[in-house]
Amino acid sequence: MAYTVKVADPLIFVAVIGGVLPALLWLFFWLREDRCEPEPRRYIIFAFLAGMAAVPLVLPLERQAMQYYSGTVLLLAWAALEEIFKFGAAYIGALRSRAFDEPLDALIYLVTAALGFAALENTFFLITPLQQGDILRSVVMGDLRFVGATLLHTLASATVGLSLALSYYKPALERKLYALAGVILAIFLHLVFNFFILQEGSGATFWMFLVIWVGIVGVFLMTERIKQPSRDYC
Repeated sequence: MAYTVKVADPLIFVAVIGGVLPALLWLFFWLREDRCEPEPRRYIIFAFLAGMAAVPLVLPLERQAMQYYSGTVLLLAWAALEEIFKFGAAYIGALRSRAFDEPLDALIYLVTAALGFAALENTFFLITPLQQGDILRSVVMGDLRFVGATLLHTLASATVGLSLALSYYKPALERKLYALAGVILAIFLHLVFNFFILQEGSGATFWMFLVIWVGIVGVFLMTERIKQPSRDYC
């Protein structure tokens, strides 16, 4: 979603810590899935930083979209922009390199870029309440972003990563179709999350968070399936 950010307060450092640290914790946990053949650290860093760099590129486009669209169409535009740019960040940061040499790598790099994106987005989200002196609101928002939006970005990008992983050994045209299908599904998941998170009342939010957690569990199960051939020597 679009945010307006004014960076002129010492509390910006607190916002950075509150936004980046949770994403790094998720990244550390996620990278344990690739401990058998870990990716080069430089490409993990590239993908994470590319994900962060995508945020200031997306924000003005999201603000521009607000001038032309509203309602569900606007939410769709926001979701599409974020998912496309996250995919682009993963591609530029790592997927076009020689380090992308096995199916699991697609998941690792897509999720890493997503967490980089979430880190800076969360930072921007925390800046306003901190500048207003609303520390409690910042803490609550930080918790919600840690559990909700960060997991959403992880799940959506993992969907694209799974599509790339499952098509890794297929012909080039099929790989492109799988990638397109993955991005479309990620946009749909993001759209549904945005729609329900804006609904009044806690019921919709609870069910949306539940669906995200179920989706994350499904991603881990699929990850184990993709990793299966390497179990013999790891």
